[in-house]
Amino acid sequence: MVSSSNLGFPRMGENRELKKLVENYWQGKVEETQFQKELKEIRINHWKLQKEAGIEIIPSNDFSLYDQVLDHIHLFGAIPKRYTPVVESEIEDGSNGLRTYFAMGRGYQTSKAATQVSETNTQGAFASKVEKSIDVGSMEMKKWFDTNYHYIVPEFEDSQQFKLTNYGGYSEPKPIHEFLEAKSIDIETRPVVLGPISFLLLGKSSDSSKPYSSKFDSLVHLNALLGVYEELFKQFEKIGVKSVQIDEPVLCFDLFETELIKNAYTTAFNVIHKAAPNINILIATYFGEIRENIDLITSLPVNGIHIDTIRSSSSEVESVLTKIPTSWTISIGIIDGRNVWKNDLTKSLVTLKNIIAKTGSDRILLAPSCSLLHCPHSLTREIGRVESQVLDWLAFSLEKLKEISFLTYALNKCTFTTENTITFPEDTCSKIKEYYQLNKESNQKRRESKLIHNDIVKKRVTEITPSMLKRENPFPVRREAQRKRLTTLPALFPTTTIGSFPQTKEVRLARSNFKSKKITPEAYDQFIRDEIRKCIKVQEECELDVLVHGEFERTDMVEYFGEYLAGFVFTQNGWVQSYGSRCVKPPIIYGDVNRPVPMTLEYTTFAQTLTTKPMKGMLTGPVTILQWSFVRDDQPRSETCFQIGLAIRDEVTDLENKGIACIQIDEPAIREGLPLRLSDWNQYLKWAIDSFLLSSTGVKDSTQIHSHMCYSDFNDIFESIQRMDTDVLTIENSKSDLKLLKAFEKYGYTNEIGPGLYDIHSPRIPSVEDMKDRVEQMLKYLSTNLLWINPDCGLKTREPETTRLALINMVKVAKQFREIYANKE
Repeated sequence: MVSSSNLGFPRMGENRELKKLVENYWQGKVEETQFQKELKEIRINHWKLQKEAGIEIIPSNDFSLYDQVLDHIHLFGAIPKRYTPVVESEIEDGSNGLRTYFAMGRGYQTSKAATQVSETNTQGAFASKVEKSIDVGSMEMKKWFDTNYHYIVPEFEDSQQFKLTNYGGYSEPKPIHEFLEAKSIDIETRPVVLGPISFLLLGKSSDSSKPYSSKFDSLVHLNALLGVYEELFKQFEKIGVKSVQIDEPVLCFDLFETELIKNAYTTAFNVIHKAAPNINILIATYFGEIRENIDLITSLPVNGIHIDTIRSSSSEVESVLTKIPTSWTISIGIIDGRNVWKNDLTKSLVTLKNIIAKTGSDRILLAPSCSLLHCPHSLTREIGRVESQVLDWLAFSLEKLKEISFLTYALNKCTFTTENTITFPEDTCSKIKEYYQLNKESNQKRRESKLIHNDIVKKRVTEITPSMLKRENPFPVRREAQRKRLTTLPALFPTTTIGSFPQTKEVRLARSNFKSKKITPEAYDQFIRDEIRKCIKVQEECELDVLVHGEFERTDMVEYFGEYLAGFVFTQNGWVQSYGSRCVKPPIIYGDVNRPVPMTLEYTTFAQTLTTKPMKGMLTGPVTILQWSFVRDDQPRSETCFQIGLAIRDEVTDLENKGIACIQIDEPAIREGLPLRLSDWNQYLKWAIDSFLLSSTGVKDSTQIHSHMCYSDFNDIFESIQRMDTDVLTIENSKSDLKLLKAFEKYGYTNEIGPGLYDIHSPRIPSVEDMKDRVEQMLKYLSTNLLWINPDCGLKTREPETTRLALINMVKVAKQFREIYANKE
């Protein structure tokens, strides 16, 4: 019999209960006992929801307070030494380890250390009983493969030691605790553990001996790490765990060091198997094709494999199936875990029928393609809020689990004719038959809908010419024209921010009241204009050089633009975790995209009337809008991206015509969208960079084009970054140990650049000394006349006062360096 399963469930809850609970805990509004009680309630509710949806194999340890990789860092005791003062403060307090856990994710600063702030400790629940001067930043954060989820990067020092730890108030390690917690309500779960090779390769090593090539340096720590896996799996077996899902997503990468990788995997899984010989191990891959790595996988002492069939071609799946041992379980990722479109059940049944003909049914598990972490919770609250025709095409996490449940039922109970029609048993419930019929009708209606297609938009894409993808003159010529126009800009170390300013409770309340029609459009417009005035006043008092209007009218850097663009639809509650407690509500692109009206013109031009300094027009680029939306799956993504690029190009033209001299087109997602396999890179980078150029190049030399990128490894695509040809590129750098700057030196980047001086995701206030040291490091790789001074990302999530103090310090740094280098000249 085919079985139903799940790889992971969204953590935040239907109404973002986890986000609210964790943020209240950070602020000291929830005491420890209540915090743990409510966390348990969320976990139990999620297990019950999956069981009620008909899922037989339910995951545990997929829940996290911040990030699953950070969970493993703490679980394995791989806490960097700079957090020792935080650990010691917890020992003194008798705390539960969460202060250190969250310090690694978001930084930690006591009030004694925050000399620029009032005596009130800003750490809420994390204030140590014995106040010490502790000031430590967060660990590096990167994109989780090609998603918009961010993970905390493990750090490994020379001779790294690991130990299995209990933290968070548990009396046993987290994976053990959560398995037992589910078992206490009679739900047998399959624990999820990040595999040892992926854990190491997703981290970074400072080991000086470097016995391996640089890409695989961290594997030097494998033997030390395996001790904790051995201990963990022994505990699993002791408490009666029957199967474990070991996630090894790097097996969808090109792993060129074949013998090195093979030996590492063989060693690791032999240790795990020996520690727990009675536990069935499912090795899970996702986000790409396994390809040649199947030979490595099938050599391991495991019992099953998960295949992402959504990201794999049918020929790839067939090739993999022929090599899987006949005794293994095969988990088929048949439902798209990363997009929101309703599954075509008939098409899936045909695919599964062909697979079962080759493998038999007793070995098959049906599952989403990956963890449902990347999909919203459920459609329950969207009824009546999303246009009904589009709503009928959608499926969120709970709906996807029901699709898996139906497919499992159909394969086990129904028969198929040669025409691929389904025959239900006589005793089948009418609701099941109706469910299937409605699915067929919904998919047919979507294919035929007139909502999707716009011939004018399609024609415009076909008329894109090479001249539309380049500026009129090279950067040196443009720079001279821009300096003549931007007369208030200092010759050295100009300062700016990335765009957004803190969105206070008052801003969020005003937006909510406007959407619920509790205040008039006129009142809301006046409120936004007043916020813009205050924002500009703060920036001028901080003495910033290029200002922004603060983006108070924007809920999200993608959602805001989608609300103005045709072809988009929006949900009420379609939240997805991005990092920590930060959630985003991705728009849904269902049809051809165009810009019926200007999107940013009114507030940007208003802001410019309030200052003599240049005001940046703030836009989100086409690739980022694409990547951070749920995208239609009935045409190539490149086609949709060019449509968005044309829409942004129209907005850029309007801003320039209204006298805006600086226009920033953010593209943090270009690296994120890079395919996992090198052979697929060139095709993607060609259309992705062309889409950005399409959006940005239709301006005069004197208009300064900025862009921003963050939280990714950009070294691999440096030539493509150069091809973007922005006048000013700002990049996240505060969490990256300056390693990205080495690439700028190596490849000779010649346009202006602003590496971020401080981490805006941390509640700490950076000191002048700290930022000055970072600039000194930057100047080892970058020219003084190209360097901008700025934070590493938007300031939306920060508090107004800490933002003001941080910017004052940042401007002080710029002034100090202007003095130093003016004197040198």
